[in-house]
Amino acid sequence: MADSPHSLVAPEPILARDAHRFTDTGPRGEGHMLRGGWRARAGARPAASFNHLMQRTYAVVLAGGRGSRLQQLTDWRAKPAMPFAGKFTIIDFPLSNCVNSGIRRIGVLTQYKAQSLIRHVERGWGFLEANLGEFIDVVPAQQRVDDQWYSGTANAVFQNLDLVREADPDYVLVLAGDHVYKMDYYALLADHVESGADATVACLRVPIADAGEFGVLEADAAGRVRSFVEKPGSPASLPGEPECALASMGIYVFGAAFLCEQLARDACDAASTHDFGRDLLPRLVASHRVHAHRFERSCVNMVGDRPYWRDVGTVDAYWEANLDLVQVVPELNLYDDQWPILSLQRQLPPAKFVFDEAARRGSAVDSLVSSGCIVSGAAVRRSVLFSKVRVGEGSRVEDSVVLPNVTIGRGVRLCRAVVDKHCVLPDGFQAGVDPEADRARFHVTARGVTLITPGMLGQPGADHAAGISSLYSAR
Repeated sequence: MADSPHSLVAPEPILARDAHRFTDTGPRGEGHMLRGGWRARAGARPAASFNHLMQRTYAVVLAGGRGSRLQQLTDWRAKPAMPFAGKFTIIDFPLSNCVNSGIRRIGVLTQYKAQSLIRHVERGWGFLEANLGEFIDVVPAQQRVDDQWYSGTANAVFQNLDLVREADPDYVLVLAGDHVYKMDYYALLADHVESGADATVACLRVPIADAGEFGVLEADAAGRVRSFVEKPGSPASLPGEPECALASMGIYVFGAAFLCEQLARDACDAASTHDFGRDLLPRLVASHRVHAHRFERSCVNMVGDRPYWRDVGTVDAYWEANLDLVQVVPELNLYDDQWPILSLQRQLPPAKFVFDEAARRGSAVDSLVSSGCIVSGAAVRRSVLFSKVRVGEGSRVEDSVVLPNVTIGRGVRLCRAVVDKHCVLPDGFQAGVDPEADRARFHVTARGVTLITPGMLGQPGADHAAGISSLYSAR
């Protein structure tokens, strides 16, 4: 950095100059920390280099997107605020990665229908120690630069560069707030420093058939990005792997001064859409050094030789990722004490299962059942019940994802469904049994998953449990 402690104008050779701090054997050395397939355990990190790098990094989480492919699930919430895995929200994953990695200075940029997201972060993530310079700022779109809202991901960061300058970091980590994964950002940042790059893009292998939904990279053997195309019509395949492409994860590392300079330049470009993937990165690839960081080097949750990462951007993908968690050994490990997923934890009683008779036995098999749930003489199979779900006598819930505060009446049949918050399913209700009947009332996906929201039921989204016959009375 420059001599002034608050200046973000610095000579770029700082990256190469400081690289020796983050290896075992000096600049560009063969230290096992950086080159040996990092597996993300805090005890393996050299303390001095870890503390310096994490303390000098500011994370920006882009959490303003709607996620329109989730259909009516995001009519009243942003995609990062979507509930996930029984008790979390999607944004808990990048925030937990930050805290577990040692990054404690974070800005969360919101825009689309952000109230539930703001409330969740403010109430659930207020445990950082402000007296030690730790914080998570939730930043609504404020038209800070002109009278326009965010026009792209790069513009969102540009409009909040005052927060970056205030934090006075050496490095800025830009994160998407709407993906599910576990990543040690220290390994990513150390790789960036060692490479001497101006920018680093985290990337992973994806099937070539899906690559058109991502930014697609081509990189040489040293990891330097030679091409970056956002959502190409004909994605380039990996050398020797014609069925796979190298896709951007929407995770970037920049030197702080360099990022400020490049965002200012992009803001003056009338032809730009002001997006990292469409504009900034393709231009940087042509004029600067951009490094590709392979996710398997920093992934905390490997599945065999594959890193776990999900963009739960469609109803089918959301349903599938949640139901994978009921497997005996799910691909996403939520039981790792070394890398916990943190969240707002409501004070609720334990889940309860009542009645034990042949015709009405409260049970759940191959399922996740969260706190505050009551399963009363009903059967739940291969399903995820979020907090405070009530399931009435004689009902069967199978292969379904039921979000918080849902009341399911007596004799209900629910199969291959996603039920949004606060729905009240009346006695005798059926969904997932007759697809044609479901299409007349609800949204049915290409894979036959039925999405049910309060609006589809003619309900305002409040819990009308009083309108359902008692779930607990004995015959």
